Amino acid sequence: MVKVRVLLVDDDALVRAGLRMILSAADALEVVGEAADGADAVAATQAHRPDVVLMDIRMPGMDGIAATAALRGLTNPPHVIVLTTFQADEHVMSALRAGADGFLLKDTAPTEIVNAVRLVAAGEAMLSPSVTRTLLSHLGDDETTDRRRVAAERLTSLTDREREVATAVGSGASNAEIAASLFMSEATVKAHVSRLLTKLEVTNRVQIAILVHDAQS
Repeated sequence: MVKVRVLLVDDDALVRAGLRMILSAADALEVVGEAADGADAVAATQAHRPDVVLMDIRMPGMDGIAATAALRGLTNPPHVIVLTTFQADEHVMSALRAGADGFLLKDTAPTEIVNAVRLVAAGEAMLSPSVTRTLLSHLGDDETTDRRRVAAERLTSLTDREREVATAVGSGASNAEIAASLFMSEATVKAHVSRLLTKLEVTNRVQIAILVHDAQS
């Protein structure tokens, strides 16, 4: 069985120890390293090549937002889940725009943390529809018109079917849910999502959701 390799990034050693305990006890997950700040996270990622990075947002020196952006610039970048104590603040949105695949509250139940890591490693959605709506509702109004125009222009390249899939992704639906609602196989949905990532020049499903929201705002 191939294990999902996980890197833990948090300036609090107790938080890292708790996450290591949770993830090490789960099947098919392996904690391959730890880092105490963003700069160390980039170095540790290059050294250990994790599949998923659990990234604290607020850290001294290079914070989690800057570190996420730096990781996304690497060749074969890892998936990133940001850790926060607030459900939807400007730091979370900045991290998602920087390329994070989703976020977890630090008081999330252990089983949900394990599930989130597995989902993100598989390229699936980890944001539930309710969380997605909450996040998108907190997008600021600054430069809304420009964001709407740019997003709408980028979506014009999509076929009708791709637009349907993008809208479903934007609602927080999983591949299985999209397949059921649009009467196609999950394999076809995955192929559409892969094309969306390429056409829209984004790195993950969260950024597809943000684009769809911006175009409709």
